[in-house]
Amino acid sequence: MAALLTIAEAQRLVLARAAPLAAETVAVAEGSGRVLAADARAAVDLPPYDSSAMDGYALRAAETPGRLRIAARIAAGRPAERALAAGEAMAIATGGVVPEGADAVVPVEATSEDGDAVVVGERVEPGAFVRRRGGDVAAGEAVVAAGTRLGPAQLGALAGAGVAHVRVGGTPAVAVLSTGTELRRPGEQLTAGQIYEANSVILRGAAVEAGAEARVLDAVADDPDAHRRALAAALAADVVVTSGGVSVGPHDLVRPVGADLGVEEVFWGVAVKPGKPLWFGARGATLVFGLPGNPVSALVGFHLFVRPALLALQGHADPLPRFEPGRLASAIRRGPRVQLVRARSRTDGDAVALEPLRGQDSHMIARAAAADALVLVPSGEGDVPAGAPVRYLRIGPV
Repeated sequence: MAALLTIAEAQRLVLARAAPLAAETVAVAEGSGRVLAADARAAVDLPPYDSSAMDGYALRAAETPGRLRIAARIAAGRPAERALAAGEAMAIATGGVVPEGADAVVPVEATSEDGDAVVVGERVEPGAFVRRRGGDVAAGEAVVAAGTRLGPAQLGALAGAGVAHVRVGGTPAVAVLSTGTELRRPGEQLTAGQIYEANSVILRGAAVEAGAEARVLDAVADDPDAHRRALAAALAADVVVTSGGVSVGPHDLVRPVGADLGVEEVFWGVAVKPGKPLWFGARGATLVFGLPGNPVSALVGFHLFVRPALLALQGHADPLPRFEPGRLASAIRRGPRVQLVRARSRTDGDAVALEPLRGQDSHMIARAAAADALVLVPSGEGDVPAGAPVRYLRIGPV
């Protein structure tokens, strides 16, 4: 086996092959989770007019303090019929159009009404409680930059700025294929030597969460013809993700069958635990990931390599995993390879404390269910002590 790549080296090789898919136009309301392919620009000034930030009275700041005649009452969506004259105020609702001639709003709680007049007891500063036209964004300015994945806040900003449609990156089609004669579907009766197949559920869910469309192919037995048929069908997708069959045993068929089908091997083997025997190749524009068969190895491999590729295919500006700072709650033993250790996070003052879970073997998927973080443990000798600063990757639902 050739020298193992570092995580960063392998990620660079993956992203070098992950060219963005063709963009398409969608309605803003349909843009959740999509990645912008071009800057989305405001169709109008936001706010589109000077508006009131409070329920109160629109007036001229220079006439305060004082007693002013109430000339009109302005509701949101119904501008005043004329400009404000000297000695006047106009009652105004939050969001109402500040009338011409007014340069400030005084909150209603800072006033008192006296018949058809309002009494303002304190001096009001010019511009007080007025949301200026274009103060949020001006027409034509970028509201959300290209390469941004759209969430509720971004979609709300676009809608508020009058953007009806956006250009977004294409949605990757992912084919998920688990390999192994021993695999059975959950719910089927197990016999000696058989296990339930979980990897396709893990990988499909992770792919969908990353913005892809994923279909699961039937698991295949350790047979060259079965592998060939399944992989040939899978290669019609933008991304193929297999699990199992990528090590050096006689039944590890994914690499040789992939080669027979024209998949160019880019690398095989990464210096990480779990997940060392990871295989990556390409046939034309189709990316092929051969993940190890142990479920936790497959999960770690997905987060480190497959997810960044899926985001890059969608045009994401920063597709690599975002490791955050934290502190270990208990010691972790180092090893000859970088480790991704499953942990549970908790808030500890102004820091995040990370408690490694018991049972770190790569087949222990049931124990991994309690994890919400992967702690990056550098290679080396001895322990990383409790309280040491570390970096971690959030996993699972927030």
